[in-house]
Amino acid sequence: MMKRIFIALAAAVLMASCAPNPFLSEWETPYGIPDFAKIKERDYLPAIKKGIALQNAEIEAIVNNPAAPDFENTVAAFDRSGAVLSRVSAVLFNLSESDATDKLNSIVAEAMPLISEHSDNLMMNKALFERVKTVWEADQSALTREQQMLLKGLYEGFLDNGINLDEASQARLKAINSELSSLSLSFANNLLAQSNAFKTEFGFPVSNYYDKMASTEDRALREKIFKAYSNRCNHGDSFDNKENVRRTMQLRIEKARLMGYDTPAAQILKTKMAGTPGAVDTFLDEIMKAAMQRAKEEVADMQKYMDVDIAAGILPAGTTIQPWDYLYYAEKVRKDRYDFDEAEVMQYFKMENVRNGVFGNASRLYGLSFEPLEGVTLYNDEAEAFKVSDSDGSLIGIIITDYYPRDSKRGGAWMTNFAEQYVTPDGQNVRPVIVNVGNFNKPADDQPSLLTIDQVETMFHEFGHALHGLLSQCSYRSLSGTSVKRDFVELPSQINENWAFEPEVLATYAFHWKTGEVIPAELVEKMRACANYGQGFSTGELTAASILDMKWHELSELSDDEDMEALESRFCAEMGLIDEIIPRYRTTYFNHIFGSSGYSAGYYSYLWAEVLDKDAFELFRQKGIFDSETAMSFRHNILEKGGSEEPMTLYRTFRGADPDASALLRARGLK
Repeated sequence: MMKRIFIALAAAVLMASCAPNPFLSEWETPYGIPDFAKIKERDYLPAIKKGIALQNAEIEAIVNNPAAPDFENTVAAFDRSGAVLSRVSAVLFNLSESDATDKLNSIVAEAMPLISEHSDNLMMNKALFERVKTVWEADQSALTREQQMLLKGLYEGFLDNGINLDEASQARLKAINSELSSLSLSFANNLLAQSNAFKTEFGFPVSNYYDKMASTEDRALREKIFKAYSNRCNHGDSFDNKENVRRTMQLRIEKARLMGYDTPAAQILKTKMAGTPGAVDTFLDEIMKAAMQRAKEEVADMQKYMDVDIAAGILPAGTTIQPWDYLYYAEKVRKDRYDFDEAEVMQYFKMENVRNGVFGNASRLYGLSFEPLEGVTLYNDEAEAFKVSDSDGSLIGIIITDYYPRDSKRGGAWMTNFAEQYVTPDGQNVRPVIVNVGNFNKPADDQPSLLTIDQVETMFHEFGHALHGLLSQCSYRSLSGTSVKRDFVELPSQINENWAFEPEVLATYAFHWKTGEVIPAELVEKMRACANYGQGFSTGELTAASILDMKWHELSELSDDEDMEALESRFCAEMGLIDEIIPRYRTTYFNHIFGSSGYSAGYYSYLWAEVLDKDAFELFRQKGIFDSETAMSFRHNILEKGGSEEPMTLYRTFRGADPDASALLRARGLK
């Protein structure tokens, strides 16, 4: 009997090992959704290695093509290469962020150096570069503007990744890139572990931190929560990120010098809209001064309320506002001055209703329709999928929403792709599969998921990114969707926030979860009246994080014995940050810039793009927030274009003028 069982088990293992790897062919699923029912953790590394080998073969075919280099046989061919590697990477890295396991983390740790080395080998392939250079130096007049942009991006990509370095310098650059990829993974894993530990200690996820700080009456508990939150990965234990940050910055500084730049910021910003660190510093300094002036007024307001508690014997004499008091007393001022209670508003923000409002807003602006997809296997039971169609019934793409926190998901909210939009050589327009991820309030007891004002705004924000990906109409994968300059990518997301609390929009989704009553006009008015209260804090902490990012990346050296906390404190003092506020992200949990390189010397992009979004929305205000001509102009000139044109050219085409730099301060009530 045991022998038969052993044989049966052996046969099952053999059959499993012989099963085809699902990443090595197109998904046989509805609308190109990854085949999560078939994907196993054992499939990732073989698919990564096979994908690298296949792309190497494709590059060899380009290099060895006897025909003279031209756009189609070199640049377009390069853009089409690496389909298998793109397919497996999209799933692996998305799931490592939103549904990780220990095994998946170990797979990522093994895969990242392989992918980093492969990327370096591509960008340091001199024979390939010579073909691209030949096309670059030839007459480009016959190319479309999108083709010119693809060629420009590829040519400059070679230069920015060390193609002109000598052999020894290239070898060093490869080593730096490999180590940086490992450091970013270590940083992110430490942060996830510390965030989960925070949840275990306090009973709520880090995504609820701001709400808890505003509502917790026990001052000692507020202080404990604040110190635990603000010192994540800064405890000197095995999850401490200070040495990850030190080594990351030392390597980024070395890399910048290797490439001929004084600082990482100078290297990174060369290809961004801002252009130089000085331009970013000047931009942020003006906002910081206005924010701190308002923040000091807010602190004075709050101190009066704290003094009442002192007089009542609730607090000892001489107590002053501290960072753990800011949100709590700001809420007291807001309730007293505006008779506003966010807990009351939340009763009208049931998650499913808000999502319907987000979809409905896109329908009214851009003519889209949304249909739930039933019977589709996704990566987690909490995720849901929707088919998005255009007004003529044609497929726009798929949007997957995954909105609740779990231990396997990192904090924050984001948009990514499981599949990108592009056009095949035979003219097929491949439509994208987009995912919006959040960490919103979960249903609890007999109550559904009820969102805070900030969470509602976040849902609209991330869906703005989704629209950028969904509506893309580009020919080339490298330019489609959100593949734009970092300080432009937040325009579609941030402008979408502007509709969230318009009375006309609220009337379509803000229904009381028990009674079904639409949100009362007087409550909407209270919400609007107090919308700009606390902008000293919110603008200040965001600007402080942006400046902190710049300070790190404007370093030209960093010693092994530099006190990292003291350095951060010095940066905060230099930027004029008042003691009652800390940056939105302190260094050891600043995942945007150290858990990846995506926003390195680029976190300012949120504020930079807010100038564009507020200026653009002023046009909607002038024409009508649902003016069809303005909406379709935004769709055709911004959302569909991806990186097929320079960002400012796209913006001017839509707006008819350069952006007004004061629009941000006006919108935040700071000017």
